[in-house]
Amino acid sequence: MGQVQVTWVQNEQFVGTDSTNHSIVLSTEKDGTGAKPSEMLLVALGACTAVDVVGILVKKRQKLTGLQIKVNGQQDADPPWAYRKIHVEYIVRGQGILDRAVQQAIELSEEKYCSVAATIRGVAEITSSYQIVEDANV
Repeated sequence: MGQVQVTWVQNEQFVGTDSTNHSIVLSTEKDGTGAKPSEMLLVALGACTAVDVVGILVKKRQKLTGLQIKVNGQQDADPPWAYRKIHVEYIVRGQGILDRAVQQAIELSEEKYCSVAATIRGVAEITSSYQIVEDANV
């Protein structure tokens, strides 16, 4: 069971602490001293799938040297500003990375392993794309 804590610091600034005692500063766009809470949902999705994709590609013995994930979300114009469309773009870097291995890793993450995607999926449409960048310096 996951449990986090959010503590008000001042004005519109808060500190969120996870179950392993790691913290992040959160704030509104107006305050600008921390991450926007609604965008943390996108960060959580990106991080969740990143862990899966790296783990799967390593198990598939792919020579992975980097992974960057860009997550774009479209929110409703009116409160509560729910995300309705989210696009996840994977930029996979390595040497001789197989296209099919990347496809399978992303599919497994999206459909089986990523708890954040499973939670969001009922509210927002999640799409994805990827590109493989050949890294000659491995």
